[in-house]
Amino acid sequence: MSKRRAAFLTLGCKVNQYETDAMEEILEKNGYDIVSFKETADVYIINTCSVTNMADRKSRQMIHRAKKNNPDAVIVAAGCYVQAAEKEMAEKNMADILVGNNKKKDIAQILEEYFAVKEEEQKVPLVSEVIDINHTKEYEDLTIHKVNEHTRAYIKIQDGCNQFCSYCIIPYTRGRIRSKNPEEVIEEVKNLAAQGYKEIVLTGIHLSSYGKDLGDITLLDVIQRIQQIEDIERIRLGSLEPRIITEQFVKELRVCDKVCPHFHLSLQSGCDETLKRMNRKYTTEEYETALNVLRTYYEHPALTTDVIAGFVGETEEEFEKTRAYLEKINLYEMHIFKYSVREGTRAQKMSGHVPEQVKTERSDILLAMAKRHKSEFEKWYVGRKEKVLLEEIIEKNGKKYFQGYTAHYVKVAVELSENDTKLRQNEVIVVDIQGFIDENLLYGKVSIEF
Repeated sequence: MSKRRAAFLTLGCKVNQYETDAMEEILEKNGYDIVSFKETADVYIINTCSVTNMADRKSRQMIHRAKKNNPDAVIVAAGCYVQAAEKEMAEKNMADILVGNNKKKDIAQILEEYFAVKEEEQKVPLVSEVIDINHTKEYEDLTIHKVNEHTRAYIKIQDGCNQFCSYCIIPYTRGRIRSKNPEEVIEEVKNLAAQGYKEIVLTGIHLSSYGKDLGDITLLDVIQRIQQIEDIERIRLGSLEPRIITEQFVKELRVCDKVCPHFHLSLQSGCDETLKRMNRKYTTEEYETALNVLRTYYEHPALTTDVIAGFVGETEEEFEKTRAYLEKINLYEMHIFKYSVREGTRAQKMSGHVPEQVKTERSDILLAMAKRHKSEFEKWYVGRKEKVLLEEIIEKNGKKYFQGYTAHYVKVAVELSENDTKLRQNEVIVVDIQGFIDENLLYGKVSIEF
């Protein structure tokens, strides 16, 4: 009997991608061939997202696409959209198998049982493997030994969220906070380091909460232990809550010289009234204090954030407060999103929804500011030497470059000569940065220090 072919598609965040990578490994170990989602497969697994109504729609579209790829294939929908809409999906027979969060580790067994029934019967009833995620304290035991990226490994160490922001469905699809055992985290990182990965990115649904369910363990404890793993050169952190950035935390973090000076602190609004309606747990003053602490202990840190334009009830005055605040704090990158209604959240039921045209206008203003601030931040590097982790060869204006990222997550390209064999992927080199190839890409030459 030939091997079954399985195709995966990931929607949403890096946490979802980690879980997809882990499921791929599980099926490979159980004899499956992993193929592209565009190819004909026996099983299509769509790891869905449900962060917005648009994400729900995309999840439905990709399930439909899988059916078109091969009408005879087994369609598996997994993840957050399944967790949020299990009943609707079952009633409409959207997929053959529904796998909720905390059940992805069982993907091989679920498929084995499904195919066993299918061999006996022509028609197999819908299989739904969805638990009540809000009442579990179990951290799903998923581990990866390889990743699709060749230079950077994203490691999920935390799941769930207790914040209940008024616009967010995630606490209902991911459950309460749960943390991966630190010994398992370290073992996973050591395995990846042995394979040559130099950069580890710690991720989670609410990373700042790591360890709160484990007693005396904290995020800092895990960072300090990864710092001791010899072959790891960079530790990058996923999104953090502003309140974790205390002077004591940053003092201890600064001692870990492998930690990248790149911090993504979720903001969402620069207006305290709006933050209160969002049920965010900090003020703009507290957020700015966190930025100042980071800027005190790190030279020119890359500080990034997310901002929602046109949240429910946002007046012109409130938007202007946000605009002026963002101008003042001057971040490296701002990811700007127009507010999108999410069914099942408190914000959906609030009065004062902002017209779509107004949301677009406000978003465009913030996007223009974000572009300007990013350019200003990157100009600082011209004439400096920076370490760059090489990732891939690209072509620009007829020339070949080896492109990579600095510790600040600034993209830099190094021009390749015709017969250049010195530069290799996954190598850290020193680059003399000379200017811009275009507005989004710095370039330089290999320093004589290399």
